[in-house]
Amino acid sequence: MSVIDSRGMKVEELIREIAGRFEAAGLTYGHGTDNPVDEAAWLVFACLGLSHDDAPAVYANPVSADKLADVNALAARRIDERVPLAYLVNHAWFAGLRFYVDERVLVPRSPFAELIHKQFVPWISPAEVHHAVDLGTGSACIAIATACAFPDARVDAVDISDDALAVADINIRRHGLEGRVRAIKSDFFDALGDTHYDLIISNPPYVDKPDMDSRAEEFQHEPELGLAAGEDGLDCVHKILRDASRFMTDNGILVCEVGNSQAALESAYPELPFIWLEFEQGGTGVFLLTHSDLQLNKR
Repeated sequence: MSVIDSRGMKVEELIREIAGRFEAAGLTYGHGTDNPVDEAAWLVFACLGLSHDDAPAVYANPVSADKLADVNALAARRIDERVPLAYLVNHAWFAGLRFYVDERVLVPRSPFAELIHKQFVPWISPAEVHHAVDLGTGSACIAIATACAFPDARVDAVDISDDALAVADINIRRHGLEGRVRAIKSDFFDALGDTHYDLIISNPPYVDKPDMDSRAEEFQHEPELGLAAGEDGLDCVHKILRDASRFMTDNGILVCEVGNSQAALESAYPELPFIWLEFEQGGTGVFLLTHSDLQLNKR
């Protein structure tokens, strides 16, 4: 594969060159960007140690030979190995916050960020959120963003994977939240004792078998434990719906993402009055249920 070897190249020119290579390679996006230009800009800024807040002023900056080699090396891996860029640069952004990520966890990309920024209003009063839990936390991005949105609340970051919890601990420390965010090993609610939460959040595994079998190469680098949820994508959601009401305060809410498994979920629970949330910035398949709603679930 050819590499860029242009003397005196500027940042903007390099982004265009890399974007052209990405487009020609037919990459699949969806791990933080949805097009080759944004993907290339992320790669170039990461390798050069630049902040996106400084664009477009830095576009005219020259690129050194060493940095150009770094960009070429990562661009080649992105194309040849189809590795998500977040894993190559070991960071991703969620809800305006930067998180460490590697192949032990999924790359953050949930529409939950919009809900967190709005503090889940109008579904709950922010003043009533004292204790929250993020089930299937992975990198802990949702848990940490929630803690930042509710500075007086404690947040439990729950996962069954030791690997994921190791990454979660890295991010909890980096954000200085050891006193309010606690990483807990548990199969959803199993190890949570008699704790009650005002806010239960989950972006659990929800990918059904047909979608797992047809994943693009980029998505095959992510841990299957964080994606696969049986034939219809509901294996994990069944567990959450079975137990959630016992761990909620009377005014608590459950907000859960199920993505493309929405239709299967509605078919499986015709008695539950799911509220399907809408997003200004894109995203579907996220439902909300109250404590009283969950009393209707007899499973």
